[in-house]
Amino acid sequence: MDENEKNIVSFDRTVDEPEPEPVKTVEIEYPKTVINEPLHAAPTGPSHSKPKEKKYVTKGALIVCMIATMIISSLLGAFMAGAYFSRTSADGRASRHDSELSQLDLGDATGSELTVAQIVDKNENAVVEILMSGTQQNMWGQMQLVQGAGSGVIVREDGYIATNYHVIQGATKVEVTLHNGESYTATIIGSDPANDIAVIKIDAKGLTTATVGDSSTVDVGDLAVAIGNPLGQLGGTATTGIISALDRTLEVEGTTLTLMQTDAAINGGNSGGGLFNNKGELIGIVESKASAVGVEGLAFALPINTVSPIINDFIENGGNVQAAEATPAVGVVISDVSEENAQYYGLESAGVYIAQVTGENAMKAGFQPEDRIVSFNGEKVTDSSKFISLVRKCKVGDTVTIVVSRKGQQIEIKTVLEELQQQQQQP
Repeated sequence: MDENEKNIVSFDRTVDEPEPEPVKTVEIEYPKTVINEPLHAAPTGPSHSKPKEKKYVTKGALIVCMIATMIISSLLGAFMAGAYFSRTSADGRASRHDSELSQLDLGDATGSELTVAQIVDKNENAVVEILMSGTQQNMWGQMQLVQGAGSGVIVREDGYIATNYHVIQGATKVEVTLHNGESYTATIIGSDPANDIAVIKIDAKGLTTATVGDSSTVDVGDLAVAIGNPLGQLGGTATTGIISALDRTLEVEGTTLTLMQTDAAINGGNSGGGLFNNKGELIGIVESKASAVGVEGLAFALPINTVSPIINDFIENGGNVQAAEATPAVGVVISDVSEENAQYYGLESAGVYIAQVTGENAMKAGFQPEDRIVSFNGEKVTDSSKFISLVRKCKVGDTVTIVVSRKGQQIEIKTVLEELQQQQQQP
């Protein structure tokens, strides 16, 4: 795995699993068929009753009965097949036959408007391979050459490419390889570490661009197709999955981000690549994955609605890094407190508590340590991830209303959101 690919701190839980119950073997026996055994014991003495006359079925009658039975069975089978496998729904649409189930793929199952092949064909030329090289100080204080690989998405036909900040972090040289094999030296236009997004540019025209979608319309269960450069060697690789969750607020290497989750296979080198929806539209920039023994199918992407304004600002302002929209923050350090800990520390109940007030605006507004956050702009706060997500949807300078509970009394506080400082880990 390349050094530029982010790994999320593993969410490790050890569960004591009960020993499985012994498998119960069920033996199935067929009813015994007795051959050549008389139904009644043969008479041992003379019989006084008049022997009954034996009745025989002629061969012709037997054949007629057999033919009739076969015809009736065939008709009955056809009727039952129609009843069970070709039913028509109430709105007149025929249901799928069982034989068609093997024809289904993930696109069909998720109601995709395009096949996976069509989505890949539409976007493979819009995703590039990125190779960076630079220098960094090692643990002995010596400068050493480092290299890393990632991915990027072409957002304008004249060579502007979106990628992650961590893909080009510390780079002195950035090389881009298109899907057709052509290579270019890229210029870094701007980067925003707080949102892990960057824009680079190559000197090229008429490039295929990704169609930007609307990540706010994405639902859990929707088809997701990731295209990127896993391992830094397999450019143009496409993997599929679904959108597993929305608005995941996670701390990734010291940066708090609100991400969408997918189970599409993501590996080192996929960072900065594209995540596409069932219409083939760009809905996310692949950002990170969970890496640990026993962890599978946990990957994350920056929602395109979050980073699009930043990307556009970089492009329109010609590389003015300060033009990027700043990340909003309340100016407090928060903590999730369980019911058990609340009782231990003498707090009123479980919830999200302010541990420290760090921002100037927050201090002026009157927040205090041990305030329990009840709601943000009228929306109930259930945990710290929810609170951070609500804050991230606002802008620096917005006036927001936060209700806190202080010693059992609810207090409504208005404050102006500040810019998140790089050293801050909480909103």
